Amino acid sequence: MTTFDNREKAFEQKFAHDQELKFKAEARRNNLLAAWAAEKMGITGDSVANYQKEVRRADLAEAGDEDVFRKVRSDFDAKGVSVSDEELRAQMITSMEQAITQIESER
Repeated sequence: MTTFDNREKAFEQKFAHDQELKFKAEARRNNLLAAWAAEKMGITGDSVANYQKEVRRADLAEAGDEDVFRKVRSDFDAKGVSVSDEELRAQMITSMEQAITQIESER
C-alpha cells in the first residue's frame, strides 16, 4: 500500500466512525427529548419507553431534525401542552449537547 492508500483508508475509517457517533448522538438526543416531552405530557412508567420509540421512529421519516420537531410539536398540541416552538427547539439543542457529553464520557 502506498502512503496515499493508507491516508485514504484512514479518512474512510474516520468518516465511518464520525457517522456512527452522529447516529448514536441523534438516537440518544431523541431519547432524552422524548423523556422530557413525556414528563411535560404526564406520560409515566412503561409508556415513556414506548414514547421514546415513537420519537426515534419519527426521526427516520426524513433527513434532518424537522421530523422529530413535528412529532413532538403535534403530540404537545394534541395533549394541550403549552410549550413554544422556541422552547422545543432549545430543548432539542440541550438534549443533543447532553447526548454528546454522555457519549464522550463513555469512551
